[in-house]
Amino acid sequence: MTSNPLSALPIAGAFVAQSSPKEDARGSFMRLFCANDFGEAHGARQIVQINWSHTVTAGTVRGLHFQQGAEADAKWVRCVEGRVWDVIVDLRPASATFMKWHAVELSAANCRAVFIPEGCAHGFQSLEPDSRLLYLHTAFHNPAAERGVAFNDPQLAIGWPREVTLLSERDRALPTVQALFG
Repeated sequence: MTSNPLSALPIAGAFVAQSSPKEDARGSFMRLFCANDFGEAHGARQIVQINWSHTVTAGTVRGLHFQQGAEADAKWVRCVEGRVWDVIVDLRPASATFMKWHAVELSAANCRAVFIPEGCAHGFQSLEPDSRLLYLHTAFHNPAAERGVAFNDPQLAIGWPREVTLLSERDRALPTVQALFG
């Protein structure tokens, strides 16, 4: 039974999955991940790490982050509480969608998950306070492989939907794509 149909996104190899909760008098049940249902996107990759983030303030931006080299990871991201504007940036020079970005609204209410392939940066802006995200990663976190690009890089020209109210010092110091790739 396919409970999470996939739709390709405008970024090569990126997908959105739409889940369908089953509800009855007790409440609801929803499959968050199934390799059978997500196979077109996920392939034979293994989930090796699951992370959780809680963003307190609406307008906060986290990202744009990725891991490079042998530690590059693909990830599934799902909002389990609140609402976020989730951004994928293709940083794979050989990709047909190199330097393109695409955003998907994720919320607990819309039951979507987004698949971000290896070599793409990921970030989001919280649209509601107390937004919580669940991340399923195909590679372990390796601080030596961490990279990122500035959320406000003029070359990317991401149109964030809200004023940025909070940004970490780490994210504030991220380089532009030009500085990263030359």
